Amino acid sequence: MKTITVTEDAYAALAALKKGGESFSDVIRRLTKGNHSLLEFAGDWKDVPDATFREVEEFLAKGDELSKARLRRLARMDPK
Repeated sequence: MKTITVTEDAYAALAALKKGGESFSDVIRRLTKGNHSLLEFAGDWKDVPDATFREVEEFLAKGDELSKARLRRLARMDPK
């Protein structure tokens, strides 16, 4: 066993991906195993409440903006 710390929004995103009877470890294993088929994810979001889905969308959008900002910073540091 290992203990990890995640932010509240990451926890919510992970919890939203849990299927019936899955532990968080099961979800992490499922998401990190190689060669995923898109069909494996079919229906995963059907039971997620709208409010939770919006929170996950906001989390992903914020991460996307942070990634874009980091890329812009890195591009400015490029001496080319």
